[in-house]
Amino acid sequence: MDCHGCAFRSCGIANRACDQAKFDRKVPVGVSARHVHVTQSDLEVLYGDRHQLTVFAPLYQPGAFAAKETVTIVGRRMRAIEGVRILGGVRSYSQVEVAPTDAIRLGLDPPIRDSGDLRGAEPITLVGPNGSVHLNEGAIIPSRHVHMTPEEAEGFGVSESDRLKVHMIGERSLVFENIRPKIHSDYVLQMHLDTDDANAAGLRGGEAVELLKVS
Repeated sequence: MDCHGCAFRSCGIANRACDQAKFDRKVPVGVSARHVHVTQSDLEVLYGDRHQLTVFAPLYQPGAFAAKETVTIVGRRMRAIEGVRILGGVRSYSQVEVAPTDAIRLGLDPPIRDSGDLRGAEPITLVGPNGSVHLNEGAIIPSRHVHMTPEEAEGFGVSESDRLKVHMIGERSLVFENIRPKIHSDYVLQMHLDTDDANAAGLRGGEAVELLKVS
């Protein structure tokens, strides 16, 4: 059966042939460990007046980088994780993104959210060498998402309102659902998973996965 053109739209309806449909283009995986985003004002509380983030390593998306600066994140009952890296550049909001196992360690139950959507986020405290910042709504588990350009989205037949289904290939093969497309002309094609999802599928980052459908 020729599944060309139907893979996104009809493969979820008990059609085993279409469930195996593959695309000409695959998506590389990036594994996102726990990290922090901060505003400039919060950065200065943590690291001192007029402090600027220092690039430790560039990230896949243009302009994004892992900073040399790290903080300790403190959850309920003083449960803490040290050495959590700040990702730059500075943002218009401060937040902490953790995997579910990190949340358990911190005594938290964060909602699954897109970056910047802090509705109902868990309270958490950031501790730096110069001071601390308490975020009343700051900790989330990041939603599964894939970055792509408008041209790539058109080629895959997806829009930002769609939810994707992705097949992880290998000895620990899995299918993940509810993956959000993030579409922008500056993006580089890459899917982001937290460390729990990546470990479940035996992924270390850089592997290719297959988009199977849109729901």
